[in-house]
Amino acid sequence: AFKGGGPYGQGVTRGQDLSGKDFSGQTLIRQDFKTSILRQANFKGAKLLGASFFDADLTGADLSEADLRGADFSLANVTKVNLTNANLEGATMMGNTSFKGSNITGADFTDVPLRDDQRVYLCKVADGVNATTGNATRDTLLCNLEHHHHHH
Repeated sequence: AFKGGGPYGQGVTRGQDLSGKDFSGQTLIRQDFKTSILRQANFKGAKLLGASFFDADLTGADLSEADLRGADFSLANVTKVNLTNANLEGATMMGNTSFKGSNITGADFTDVPLRDDQRVYLCKVADGVNATTGNATRDTLLCNLEHHHHHH
């Protein structure tokens, strides 16, 4: 594979400016998008299992209906991202992953480790049921459980 590619998408996608690029419906399993600029990129319905968006800028990107199981969003900017009906099961959201203004209607966050402040923010906007998994977004975010918050 080329540097920054993946087993399917062989183009170099790591550390690139891919703003506005159309990846919709593509199979990009374990694709490496580390540190890339992906503003307004279209990933609608793409298969992105295990893909890395580490420290990437996804501002305004369309990840609706994407399969993002096990993807890494650590340090990524996911401001105003469309995550409608995305499957994020087991995805990584370490560090200051920001979801401000994102649409998470129907997104599945099963087994996604979130910081308390991220979870609280997402629970304020969470709605809908994932079309693929049948899971309610609020349930996958554990919004309805009684949390004991520890303030440091």
